[in-house]
Amino acid sequence: MRNPSFSAPIVAPVANSYPGLLRDVLSGMGSLHKAIPPRWFYDQKGSKLFEDITRLPQYYPTRCERTILSTYIREIALLLGHNRVLVEFGAGSATKTSVLLGHVLFSEYIAIDISGEFLRESIASLQAQFPHIPMRPVEADFLRPMELPHTVLQRGGVGFFPGSTLGNLSEAAAVNLLRTFGDALGPDSTLLLGIDLLKDEAILLPAYDDPQGVTARFNLNLLHRINRELVGDIPVSAFKHEVRWNEGLSRIEMHLRARYDVQFRVADCSFSMREGETIHTENSYKYTVRDVRLLLRAGGWNTTGFWTDPDGYFAVLSAQRVPIGSDQEYSAD
Repeated sequence: MRNPSFSAPIVAPVANSYPGLLRDVLSGMGSLHKAIPPRWFYDQKGSKLFEDITRLPQYYPTRCERTILSTYIREIALLLGHNRVLVEFGAGSATKTSVLLGHVLFSEYIAIDISGEFLRESIASLQAQFPHIPMRPVEADFLRPMELPHTVLQRGGVGFFPGSTLGNLSEAAAVNLLRTFGDALGPDSTLLLGIDLLKDEAILLPAYDDPQGVTARFNLNLLHRINRELVGDIPVSAFKHEVRWNEGLSRIEMHLRARYDVQFRVADCSFSMREGETIHTENSYKYTVRDVRLLLRAGGWNTTGFWTDPDGYFAVLSAQRVPIGSDQEYSAD
């Protein structure tokens, strides 16, 4: 029998429909400095490859964030309150969510992700663990303004944004996203955020260029997806995964570098790349503690809690929503 607390999926207008992917690929490939937004990594195969990445010994963020949540869950729970609605942005496999659902009393769980099929599989598994909590998978691009169910405003929203996904955005885009979250969650909302901290390059680079080659397959899968969904004929073997540390911008960059001169078509449009030219596929900014607090403040959130793993590699922050432009926005922590 179907669990009565498992709601039917909400299918919102999403950016991973054919026109959105087509627009971004044609625009990005037609630019002088070729780039494709990282959200297009996450088709069914890409989402599963990313979960494989999170289990690699070199990939510390997931391991550190789970340690933080498990260690400080009692403190975190006191700040989150009870009987509120948990809204997870970019839920993916929702593996860290079980820590919150197991220790904090939520009235409902809403999971938002761009990869609908993978999301629904993940939520079905999570629902089996917590059958008493109503759950809703929402297939949508959380980078765009969204309207959440009315229960979020009625009971109070707790936004959960783990995994340091905020670091994929420029500072300006990150601030805009934080404001988007605040608008969607409402004036009395709380945000629980994961962020990757600045550290030595020797630790950072292997996390994005593992010797097992999983991250390389994840990066190259973007080209397979373009071929499949946009009738492309990109010779995937002509490209290789490349990772760089940009010291000036404090970010890891992922690229797909052409091994030799190559020509291909995507949706009846022709493109060419010279040997050594790259497609920029992802940034991952690394922050200091001060920078994270300032970023939240600019986005309309005041930090209320801050926790790190023993090595100081990763941080989890809680923050309270404040009106943009109010005196409280500029108050001391």
